[in-house]
Amino acid sequence: MKKEIFLFIIIFIMATTIPFEKSAHLNSNPPSLVSESAIVIDAKTGEIIYEKNIDSNMYPASITKIATAIYAIENGNLDEVVTISENARNTGGSSVYLEEGEQVPLKKLIQGLLINSGNDAGVAIAEHLSGNIEQFSSDINQYLEEKVGTKHTNFENPHGLYDPNHLTTAEDLATITQYAMENEVFREINATIELDWEGETWDTTLINHHKLMREIPYEGITGGKTGFTGQSGFTLATTAERENLSVIVITLKSYSQEASYTDTMNLLDYAFENFQTTSISKGTTFSTGDVDYEVTKDIFYTHKTDVEVEEKINEEGILNVLNKNDDTLIATFQLDQVDSEANDRSLANKETEHVELAEKKMTLFESYIIEITFVSIFILVLMGIINRKRWKLF
Repeated sequence: MKKEIFLFIIIFIMATTIPFEKSAHLNSNPPSLVSESAIVIDAKTGEIIYEKNIDSNMYPASITKIATAIYAIENGNLDEVVTISENARNTGGSSVYLEEGEQVPLKKLIQGLLINSGNDAGVAIAEHLSGNIEQFSSDINQYLEEKVGTKHTNFENPHGLYDPNHLTTAEDLATITQYAMENEVFREINATIELDWEGETWDTTLINHHKLMREIPYEGITGGKTGFTGQSGFTLATTAERENLSVIVITLKSYSQEASYTDTMNLLDYAFENFQTTSISKGTTFSTGDVDYEVTKDIFYTHKTDVEVEEKINEEGILNVLNKNDDTLIATFQLDQVDSEANDRSLANKETEHVELAEKKMTLFESYIIEITFVSIFILVLMGIINRKRWKLF
């Protein structure tokens, strides 16, 4: 009897929990979040899949280090050795325990910055690249605005420790992360889960702080960065990829670490279950009337998985991607007109080449026939001479 009751309890628990989990992952509606600000973008197209207060000024905490890392990768020599200053050594907060006078390759500092969130590594990088924190802040803000494309970001340091003027937005952080993920070195470090660290006074194995990469494994995670200060709350940047979609998720100012991860997973579920990226390959042509337009590089657009799309080219060479059901515009691209004169010249050249080749073959054939004829005549004459000599002998 006890066994039957126990079995009944197990079945009841499974029946009540499993459907709940499934229903939580099959929702086409955007999730409700605890985080004060959040965004999900398609990493290939930049299309916004979800947004909540994406233009609000927020404290990013250690997500700042994504910007510091990509700036250092693009503006420094990764093999160059950095001498650690007293100022870097004494930086508070999370650390890789650098010592004054210690010499560390720039790439290793970037690894310590991203994987173990080393504030001391951030200061060492800033001083090496710009001389001091103030100049580095000016340099990186200019870089982010002019090269990366941020609109509302002002960083006062390389690590994200609280400063009342150290502000950005969820949208800008997504833009920074998207830009950084285009760099192979950054992607490699961003995806690192564990790294052996041999310092002057600290030998250990660095463990990536992002829990979806280890403690709470989530299918498709490719990296991310965590952050926390008392003023920023819990912040989280996450990159993930599945077959038809690559996404970047930013959540800012959650009241607990658990809430920041729950929000992030709900946003990932929502994105992967409802959206996909479609590509049009380089070289694809579209025609309108007698004019052809060509895709000169691979292009991508984002759309819901249940939407049937239609690609239409207009007379100006603008390719419109439409929702086939209601003609809603999904994406638009300007294509280049195919040079018909160049095509005609190309065809003419090919025809000329064919004619020349045919003539060349004919000339060779004729030469071959002539040679065979001469050889045949020579053989016949030779045989005649031989036969005459034979008759004379008799």
